[in-house]
Amino acid sequence: MKKYKCLIVDDEELARELIETHLNQLPDFEIVAICASAIEASSVLKKELVDLLFLDIEMPVLKGTDFLKNLVHKPKVIFTTAHREYAIESYELNVVDYLLKPIVFNRFFKAIEKFLDTQAVIGVHQNKVELSHVFVQINKKNIKVLFDDILYIESIKDYIKIHLNNSNLIIKHSISTFEDKLDNRFVRVHRSYIVNMDKVTAYTKQDLEIDKFEIPIGALYKKKTLLMLDCLK
Repeated sequence: MKKYKCLIVDDEELARELIETHLNQLPDFEIVAICASAIEASSVLKKELVDLLFLDIEMPVLKGTDFLKNLVHKPKVIFTTAHREYAIESYELNVVDYLLKPIVFNRFFKAIEKFLDTQAVIGVHQNKVELSHVFVQINKKNIKVLFDDILYIESIKDYIKIHLNNSNLIIKHSISTFEDKLDNRFVRVHRSYIVNMDKVTAYTKQDLEIDKFEIPIGALYKKKTLLMLDCLK
């Protein structure tokens, strides 16, 4: 089983020891280093591949938020801090969670579960069989449609409309059955829409855009969709 490599960065010794104690209760997590400053952590990240970074914010010389902004290859991050005022900034930095000290194990474990959710989405995205096309039947003729050409698929009652780069195809088919024929770049974001994630040009929590087309994100699909989009950053 995969062990997730963790890096702890905090200028307070007791805070470092507490996170270490919590992590030692989780067999799937391995601590690769424990650092007292962002400068020290920078040296570790040049040598070690880290999956999850536990990062304090208020540290001397270089704050955790500034350190994270400057990282080129960012691991998943859980902020650990005694300061509530950085919550909005941490959200903008797309961290997994924001833990307030003192960190009790129950709250710590919830943050770990959030991290594991992101890894599960990545795993699904990577492990589906790679394909390049699908055949659709129009007027008794089977037509090859390249996945690279599909922008998104829209359900219209008993039919689906396949929106392509330069045209559209309408076929009698359920969107759920058609979803099973697609490869891992396609994600169901709404009961009536499947999108090609490679074609997304912008998104919010409510909708996403593919060029000039605006597509809603359904409530039942929001968590998975936003996790997938965040993983593609």
